[in-house]
Amino acid sequence: MSSSLDDQRERRGGVRRWLTVGAFGLAVLLGTAGTGLAVPPPPPNPSDSDLDSSKAAANSKAGEVGKLTNQLAQADQRLAQLQDDVELKMEQANKALVDMQSAQDDASQAQQAAKDARSESDAAAGAIERLRADVDKFVAGSYQQGSTIGSVSAFVGSSSPQDLLARAQLLNAVGGNQLNALDAMKRAQTDKANKDAAARQALDVSQQKQAVAERAKVSADGARGEAQQAQNTQAVQNTQLEADKTSVEQQLYAAQSKVNGLQGQRQRYRDWVAQKQREEEEQARQAALAAAARPARNNAPPASSRPGPSAPAGASVEAVVARALSKLGLPYAWGGGNGSGPSRGIRDGGVADRYGDYNKIGFDCSGLMIYAFAGVRSLSHYSGYQYSSGRQVPLSQMRRGDMLFWGGSGGIHHVALYLGGGQMVEAPQSGSTVRVSSVRYGGIMPYATRLIG
Repeated sequence: MSSSLDDQRERRGGVRRWLTVGAFGLAVLLGTAGTGLAVPPPPPNPSDSDLDSSKAAANSKAGEVGKLTNQLAQADQRLAQLQDDVELKMEQANKALVDMQSAQDDASQAQQAAKDARSESDAAAGAIERLRADVDKFVAGSYQQGSTIGSVSAFVGSSSPQDLLARAQLLNAVGGNQLNALDAMKRAQTDKANKDAAARQALDVSQQKQAVAERAKVSADGARGEAQQAQNTQAVQNTQLEADKTSVEQQLYAAQSKVNGLQGQRQRYRDWVAQKQREEEEQARQAALAAAARPARNNAPPASSRPGPSAPAGASVEAVVARALSKLGLPYAWGGGNGSGPSRGIRDGGVADRYGDYNKIGFDCSGLMIYAFAGVRSLSHYSGYQYSSGRQVPLSQMRRGDMLFWGGSGGIHHVALYLGGGQMVEAPQSGSTVRVSSVRYGGIMPYATRLIG
């Protein structure tokens, strides 16, 4: 019993000494800022029972914070996967749009071919009529000659061997002309039928291609909408989890303050700083997603980040790099960008619309590549086609001016231009601008695409 009382006195004395030293240290720190600040009074000395219960409460809150932290980390990973899926679906929608436009061009050409075939068919029909008139003329002429031409009596009525020979030659000539006219008429009929069939077949094929392309675009748009809805739902869940975690963190803060007093508050602050430093990279990645909750007030980049004048198009690596870097700071606009420079974005029915991309003048990832390589070759506005547009080299051999791609089994969803030294220039996503960033190796494709050299 005496030993227990001695232990309690020792613990209480230690707490008093700790509070005295802590208060003195805080006074020294605060004294550097001014002389008018009073040292806060120490908190009341809690009993062993109070300390034990408050420690238990703090431990319980700490465990709850840890649980919520794990849940939030998993939710953040899921949100990142959904973001990649949205980017992939948006690029697939780009592909469907390009394919549909190609099919419409083919259909227009087929319609023109059908029109030409109809014109040729009409000309063939006119030839048939003319040939039929020629046959009728031969028949009428033979009939009018009576016994002189077209009859056996023409041979019987000849007055001399020379007359007989002349009449035979004339009959052969007339018969040959008639047969030639009939053969030509049959060939014209066959030619007309072939041209009609070819025109119908070409038109049918083009209409089938156009229908397939239009169905593919509807399917791609639907998949994109579903992906965006899943992303929105996950973002709401993440927001709720973050709010729950913040609430429990505040409760943990209060519990730790009760246990540790003023020094506990300072320690909690240091823990918070350390935690924020560890989470800094993840916070940066989520910054663009978090910006979706804030309406954009001004689509123009700040003056300090506005791009410089466009570099001239050229076939060298440095010309390509200079053109891409000349657009730093321009807004991301889904569907924007061509060989001449930035252009107005288009609607996507989801993420891009929420950021107002259709009202922005800028680039998306594949549009920036189209502009950068305008002096080298014409690229399609779809990163999947750009991946196979040149010579593919392993990432270990990538060099300045190569295109880097991100994707997976479902296809390509992002492209950037490698600058060397682990840096790249890209138009990353809605709500951001054209920027230089470090190469991200998560989800990167195994090959770089090289158009020069």
